[in-house]
Amino acid sequence: MEHIWSPWRYKYIALADSEIGCVFCRVQQQGTDQENLIVHRGQKNFIILNLFPYTTGHLMIVPYEHIASLAETDLATTAEMMELAKRAQSALETEYHPDGFNIGMNLGRSAGAGIADHLHLHVVPRWTGDANFVSIIGETRVLPEDLSVTYEKLRKRFDATQ
Repeated sequence: MEHIWSPWRYKYIALADSEIGCVFCRVQQQGTDQENLIVHRGQKNFIILNLFPYTTGHLMIVPYEHIASLAETDLATTAEMMELAKRAQSALETEYHPDGFNIGMNLGRSAGAGIADHLHLHVVPRWTGDANFVSIIGETRVLPEDLSVTYEKLRKRFDATQ
């Protein structure tokens, strides 16, 4: 069996573990969306940029309710989550023109969830060759755009489609 290592993710997991309480619950209640990189708020979910993105535009759709299980999430929340995923894909396609997407969840710490106690859906734009030797061997992510710039671009896209 081959192993794929991503030591850069440890910083993300350690940060999540070191904070008191749930980071998703905390940022949604602070009311400072730009500072917390919350791009859009729906009725049951909000969209937030990932602080440690795999690629530019990596965002997450997060229920307001603190729940870890997809199976226990109510229909209205999951329905809106999927609608927001569709809107996120469209916004990212328009703004960044990626070659593809990874859209999914890591449920539980053993499945790779950095924040295992609060369900969230990742939307990750992908470009051919974006997982090159720099990120794999050099253990370094190269992101061409600052998170604040990504926030402004995507915030405008969501504001325009309401």
